[in-house]
Amino acid sequence: MIVDFAVPFGDALLQGDQYVGADSNRVLYLHGAGNSSRHGHRLLRGALQQRGIGSTCFDCIGHGGTGGVLAQSSVASRTRQAQAVAEARALPQPLAVVGASMGAYNAIRMTQSHAVDALVLIVPGVYTPSAYEVPFGPDFSAVIRQPRSWADSDAWDILGQFEGRLLVIAAEHDATIPLEIPERLVAAATRALSAQLHVVEGAQHNYLWALLAEQPAKLDAAIDMVCAALK
Repeated sequence: MIVDFAVPFGDALLQGDQYVGADSNRVLYLHGAGNSSRHGHRLLRGALQQRGIGSTCFDCIGHGGTGGVLAQSSVASRTRQAQAVAEARALPQPLAVVGASMGAYNAIRMTQSHAVDALVLIVPGVYTPSAYEVPFGPDFSAVIRQPRSWADSDAWDILGQFEGRLLVIAAEHDATIPLEIPERLVAAATRALSAQLHVVEGAQHNYLWALLAEQPAKLDAAIDMVCAALK
């Protein structure tokens, strides 16, 4: 069963859905930037639902069914949108948060405001603190396009306080996210109950789950890893 919902946020109405799980419904799933929306993550969410793990996902402002002007949002606003959805939908805590690309940084930030005992970060992006509140658009792009602008991210310190299970899934040929970022994320999680890095061979930033879908054994193995982290 899939349940649609809408959550007010400022002048916007965040459109989302819950893939209802037979065993657990505490997963908050955060999509990435660009043309991303919740519907781009149906493969993994559907596979998790088949294994009893439900998930709640919504389209951030400027994306998918929510629509609106992207320039009226920011990385910080996306975190606040995620917080609003978690509270409006009364998601059970501790949360388990899955974040893809930019959504991975929002997932990391969620650990500062909510009890989170599981993080799954997929092709994760991280950002310099100076970019956090900058509205999306030319000014934001100018900040993050500085060479290695992500190196002074606060993500490392935030993850250093995380005590739950961490799984980072990276793409071998990711032209957007250098492998150093997922490697550093795992290394930073010194207090985590577990911290695992899985690099998908042959995958690209926007072609990871679709590639795995062509290799059923590898897909099942990756989904098993995600389930183990979210249990």
